[in-house]
Amino acid sequence: MNHIELFAGCGGMSLGLKKSGFDLLLANELSPMAAESFAYNFFNENLEELASKNLQARNTYWLNSNFSDLNSRLRENPFTFPKFDGEGYSEVPKAYSKLQGKLLVGSIVELNRLLEADSNLVSELSDAFNTDGGLDLVSGGPPCQSFSMAGLRKKDCDKNTLPWEFAKFVNLVRPKIAVLENVTGILRPFKDESGKSFHAWYEVAKVFASIGYIPLCLHVNARLIGIPQNRPRFIMIAVRIDHYRSISDTFESNEANKLLFEPSLKFYELVQEYAEELPFGHLEYFDATRVKHEEIFKNSFLHYLVEGKEVSVKDALGDLKKNFPDKPSQFIDELNSMFESLPHRNKLSNHDFRNNGAVVQRRFRIYQVLQELDNKKVTKTIFSVLKGLENDISSDVWRLCKGFKFLQENGKLEKFSSQGEFVKYLHSHPTKKQTQKALIANSPAPAALSIPDDACHYDENELRVLTVREIARIQSFPDNFVFRSKVTTGGQMRKYEVPQYTQVGNAVPPLLGFKLGQCLAKLLPEKKY
Repeated sequence: MNHIELFAGCGGMSLGLKKSGFDLLLANELSPMAAESFAYNFFNENLEELASKNLQARNTYWLNSNFSDLNSRLRENPFTFPKFDGEGYSEVPKAYSKLQGKLLVGSIVELNRLLEADSNLVSELSDAFNTDGGLDLVSGGPPCQSFSMAGLRKKDCDKNTLPWEFAKFVNLVRPKIAVLENVTGILRPFKDESGKSFHAWYEVAKVFASIGYIPLCLHVNARLIGIPQNRPRFIMIAVRIDHYRSISDTFESNEANKLLFEPSLKFYELVQEYAEELPFGHLEYFDATRVKHEEIFKNSFLHYLVEGKEVSVKDALGDLKKNFPDKPSQFIDELNSMFESLPHRNKLSNHDFRNNGAVVQRRFRIYQVLQELDNKKVTKTIFSVLKGLENDISSDVWRLCKGFKFLQENGKLEKFSSQGEFVKYLHSHPTKKQTQKALIANSPAPAALSIPDDACHYDENELRVLTVREIARIQSFPDNFVFRSKVTTGGQMRKYEVPQYTQVGNAVPPLLGFKLGQCLAKLLPEKKY
């Protein structure tokens, strides 16, 4: 089996798909910083080292750049990339066959323009570089800030065009299957300029149906497959209509598969008739987290997405603690033995501890206590004091808090003897942050983990933010996967830089990519049920 990966990032999806039997034909990524990690892990190509020696990469090509040298390219703002047929320095080889198995750094918009201008490249990709059976899969997760509940959710945002660019690429190269991964915010409607509800996932499904693909829309959660993170995702599996017809006879013996695709097939036929005029309401998505859809997942080709045992944060991070580390869990042993295709590394990378000041450490201990109490009233009261909105707490809140030890200025964990002392302590640790929380040892981590400030450790002896490696563990990256480029960034550079923390936070968990690949293999001729 083979695939092309768009919006490849550091390579989480590609790593998982490789483990499930898919060979990479081509990867495309906009960010040079994320590309640096991709090249290091998939090609064992150290772009930073090559740049220092004024050498060029052998497996990583730039679609176009403002610079001729690799060193400048690694810190280039990708939103300033010139058009591929304009001024600049392009590395696209004249013999397109040289792109096989490589990474192409550049904009999907410009890549599509190149494809539209040159049918030879289209042929190379659609034929999978002359592979028998042609192109099996195009996968990717278009950036979708405007679809996220945490984003601006504007219909006319530039980033909203990227799912459509993804569809344009698919329409040009015509794989048997296309997979689009996105945040679950895409499932929630938002208002357009006229005040009408806009259902982004439904519109994307309509686009794929209009180009000849049957879209199966899913809501899944990474924790259901044994990833230590509560990470809900939207996934659309779009099957080319002729390929669907060639495999649909296998559904007769599997009622669940037939039930999955029936609504999508009806939807596809309606789109052929009504096109853009088809109103919302003619397609549902299947939700692995809902009881009513649980059985259809378990009994269909999607069963790999719901078969995992829940894994806790402690299982993922316990052996990485600075103080009193645990033995590696079964989850870690299996994860590190699973992705054998990665180069062997002699040391653990990306596990540098960040410096947290004494005041911040004491505040982290407050967060840990609040998580352990798990009481909304207490949390709201304590944060009201921390934010300077209230001057005192109730006796009920004090009664619940007084049994816990807090980090004192002497560096020891001790209880407070009076409510007044505790309130004074809270006033001396003000914060305006509202989202930062401590992890819970025996539960999966929350979804939002892309910057150091998103969460602090669960252990009272580890009053600190998580390292890049720890977040990578939560995301199911094995320890041999190394993240390159800057560790973090700030200010205006956040708009275009993708440092290590963000690379991890934006990635598709490799274990999710692996399980999804197992599902997709069932829809390809070599892997009929």
